[in-house]
Amino acid sequence: MRSMALLGAISALGATYALAAPTERAWPELGVETEIMWPQRNIRNFEADEERGVWLEDQQRRWYYARVTGICPGLKFAQGIGFDTRGSSRFNRSSLIVVEGDLCALESLVTAVKPLPRKQREKANKP
Repeated sequence: MRSMALLGAISALGATYALAAPTERAWPELGVETEIMWPQRNIRNFEADEERGVWLEDQQRRWYYARVTGICPGLKFAQGIGFDTRGSSRFNRSSLIVVEGDLCALESLVTAVKPLPRKQREKANKP
């Protein structure tokens, strides 16, 4: 009987917490310049855009697009990338992407939508 009361109190507390929990952060407009805090911890996935840039997905499943200055050799086939924030905890347009030891400077880092799968992007880019 006592455990049933305790269980009821715990479930009521959980329901109260769920109602009081903050809602997911509203995503700003697409294409807005932004930054990612602690990229080594918060970036969970990436998708290369040939050698021109990379889509990044954070832990909350929000997407970003990082355009590199010029091209970034090896990005298209990279199995992993690194982030050089120049001693800061923020990944932004003044940061670098590291691909197989090469440093690629960013032109911009903006909010984005999830990219199409690679095969669909390649098919769309063919004349």
